[in-house]
Amino acid sequence: MNKLLVFQSDFGLVDGAVSAMHGVASTVDDSLKIQDLTHDIPPYSIWEASYRLFQTIEYWPKGTVFVSVVDPGVGSSRRSVVAETVGGQYIVTPDNGTLTHIKKYIGLKEVREIDETKHRREDTEHSYTFHGRDVYANTGAKLASGKIAFEQVGSVVDLSLTTELEVGEVQTGLDFVKGAIDILDVRFGSLWTNIPRDIFVNVGFEHGDRVEVVIRNGSTLAYNNRMTYGKSFADVYASEQIIYVNSVYNMAIAINQGNFARAYNIGTGRHWKIEFRKISQ
Repeated sequence: MNKLLVFQSDFGLVDGAVSAMHGVASTVDDSLKIQDLTHDIPPYSIWEASYRLFQTIEYWPKGTVFVSVVDPGVGSSRRSVVAETVGGQYIVTPDNGTLTHIKKYIGLKEVREIDETKHRREDTEHSYTFHGRDVYANTGAKLASGKIAFEQVGSVVDLSLTTELEVGEVQTGLDFVKGAIDILDVRFGSLWTNIPRDIFVNVGFEHGDRVEVVIRNGSTLAYNNRMTYGKSFADVYASEQIIYVNSVYNMAIAINQGNFARAYNIGTGRHWKIEFRKISQ
């Protein structure tokens, strides 16, 4: 292992929860290199936890251990697991859907259920609401430090039995592609879709094209306008809308130096549908 340990949660930084997890990990091995992915996942949003791992994990070296704690079912019968990705990174997390995007778009090699009789912190067996500190940080630190091997985490879980969230489908036709708005580029309000660049381009869209964009929330029309498909935000004027390829090579839309989600009250999730359609000449 490379002693890299990366934390993600919905805890925020307004109290001591994140610091407690750091402390537990440092107690296991004070030479660990501890980093934070984010602790600003919206409360209980397993979907966003799953996506942020997908957005990030491939850029970390083989052997890096991620601890992801977005766990509305904490203390229930849901499994606690460690997953190994095909790239050799590890994710310590509840088996509640957090592995969805990694499993679908990157790939899992193996998943093991955490044996809490061996890997829970001592004298915490009567506390059921802070597994992030008592189980996940402790297990993640032991794994990242090399104090345990992956095979010592616990028994193997059938990959087909891991919990998955429903992911929106991508549909194409001769002059259109449809998908879902998966997530926001939060600080800037850009909309990130689940439509890969390759599929978008294969429909025939080219840089500089004017494209009709339709957004629906279920059956309700939320937005319908035309915008430019550009390489970068500099391809349009400030306050102008643009279609572009985001950092995970999916299609996205934004307002140059503005906030698209706020401007048009757009949300995310598989019920938020987006369509790109060619404009007839």
